[in-house]
Amino acid sequence: MEPSPLGSVDKALLTLDALGRAGADGTSLADLSAEVGANKSTLHRTLAALRHRGYAEQTEEGTYRLGPAVLALGSTFLAEENLPALLRPALDALSAEVDELVHLGVLAGREVVYLEKVEPQRAVRVWSAVGRRRPAATTALGRALLAAGPFDDAALAAYATPGTAADRLREALAEARHTGVATETEENEPGIACAAVAVLRAGRPIAAVSITAPAERMTGAAREARIAALREVLPAHLPADLTVPAA
Repeated sequence: MEPSPLGSVDKALLTLDALGRAGADGTSLADLSAEVGANKSTLHRTLAALRHRGYAEQTEEGTYRLGPAVLALGSTFLAEENLPALLRPALDALSAEVDELVHLGVLAGREVVYLEKVEPQRAVRVWSAVGRRRPAATTALGRALLAAGPFDDAALAAYATPGTAADRLREALAEARHTGVATETEENEPGIACAAVAVLRAGRPIAAVSITAPAERMTGAAREARIAALREVLPAHLPADLTVPAA
């Protein structure tokens, strides 16, 4: 690896990486010095600067760990307006693999908002638009997010719709939790089916990605191939700190 163009900044970034690996208990100045490869006096000044901006903090035991500013930075990076650009390579790869329409969505109240879409090379016969909203209970995107979230039966009841009663929703979410993939067939548009997975950060859903296709291409071996792509191709192209639910 080429040397950093600015050593002091590089040391600060290496320090943040080391603090991240240390976890909530933190690490001592001596251990941090050995891991980062900086002498204690230099590292102490680096930590003082990081503490000043909230990126590091010192515990009562004297160890150092990440500060709350890191969480704010991560939340900004994964904010709704950044997700389309952040996940676009993964969406492109998934659509190319299955040659189907791919959507990215997030929960907004009881609805799913479509943030991004990637259209396949072949023609599709489904209307789709970025910014569109649909009930979370009737969409594969919404079901993936609800299945991965901290919702009990009472909370989920609020998401039920006339077309998807609470019992049907619980059944769909139980299946999604078991398989890691949420589905719907012709519940939003005749002849169209979807399969989706949640995108997780630290085990919590921040978005969902779906494949939308004519219902006849979402059965049998074709369906299994699309579900396999959601489980294998999509995760391979996500940023390092993002995952999908295990099957």
